Amino acid sequence: MTDTQAPPGGERRPGYLLLEDGRRFEGTYLGPDRESTGEAVFTTVMTGYQEVLTDPSFASQIVVMTAPMQGVYGVRDVDVQSRRPWVAGFVVRHLSDRIGSTPSDDVLPKYLKDHDIPTLIGVDTRAVTRHIRDAGAMRAIVAHDGIPEDVARRRLSAEPSMSGRDLASTVSTPEPYELDAIGVDQARGLVLCLDYGVKTRSLDLFRRAGYRVRVVPCDTPVEELLGAGANGVFVSNGPGDPDAVSGAVERIRALSDVGVPLFGICLGHQLVTRAFGGRNYKLPYGHRGGNHPVLNYATGAVEITSQNHGFAVEEEDGEVVGAPDLEVTHRNLNDGTVEGVMHRDRPVFAVQYHPESAPGPHDSRYLFDRFVEAMDKRR
Repeated sequence: MTDTQAPPGGERRPGYLLLEDGRRFEGTYLGPDRESTGEAVFTTVMTGYQEVLTDPSFASQIVVMTAPMQGVYGVRDVDVQSRRPWVAGFVVRHLSDRIGSTPSDDVLPKYLKDHDIPTLIGVDTRAVTRHIRDAGAMRAIVAHDGIPEDVARRRLSAEPSMSGRDLASTVSTPEPYELDAIGVDQARGLVLCLDYGVKTRSLDLFRRAGYRVRVVPCDTPVEELLGAGANGVFVSNGPGDPDAVSGAVERIRALSDVGVPLFGICLGHQLVTRAFGGRNYKLPYGHRGGNHPVLNYATGAVEITSQNHGFAVEEEDGEVVGAPDLEVTHRNLNDGTVEGVMHRDRPVFAVQYHPESAPGPHDSRYLFDRFVEAMDKRR
């Protein structure tokens, strides 16, 4: 890019991030001619900005990237995790206009502009992160300098809290769709995915294991789910408050009662726990990143995991409160929260983190193999 060329992504202007407690951070604004509100959170992933942008679990959230430089390897179509980006805003220290030697389909600034993602560049993201860690995740607004702060404050005050908010229904697929198994002439069976915000990588792992996948809306009637003839049901990740997701408990219990293997991740973990009597609570600032250590009680191994959630399962004396049929299987070594559960008698298990690793380490991919084994046994 020469000095006379405009930077990729188009015109940029002064802007700011305003938190609901009054803290303001200055930067350069790139994006649509409007403000955007959401819950301000941070993620510590070092790479994977495109997976972050297209992860439905980040719906209605303004995501602060703690790694200082974003965009250095461009964007690639194969890294897209859903049908569109979901973040309410994107806050970075440095946004690269150039890419390295890796193949790419576009540059990140242009991708952000093309998808109307409100982006704030040049922010002291370390200061934002430290503030959120101290004060907790909170409502925030990203705006350009054409929007006075008093107007931004009024808009921000109208933004609903994440607690009590059902966002899964807004990101779930509007219509069912089916994907063929990969690399086999005859599929081993069918995985039914209850879509609360599923990522493409999870579906691909089932397909590579020889299973076809049917993805259905999260409000699909129980009778239709029971009649699908699935070998197993995957309860996906997703955004929002698990206690606000209507009908999830009834669907999960009905499927489990007929002996169908169930595997849940992230929001799916919280919903599976609710289905057996458990409760959830909101974390101060959540777990979001690719380096969270989790102890696997069965093996004694510590798995480095990818995480993206703001709620956790309530426990007391090492047991899930209200759910005696569930056993704790994994634990977060940073704050001691429950990271995995399994049913004592049924083929049902779930983890709080993202074993599909998009982005993140592959330590926990064995969980998909475990679920395939459970489905093979039923088949």
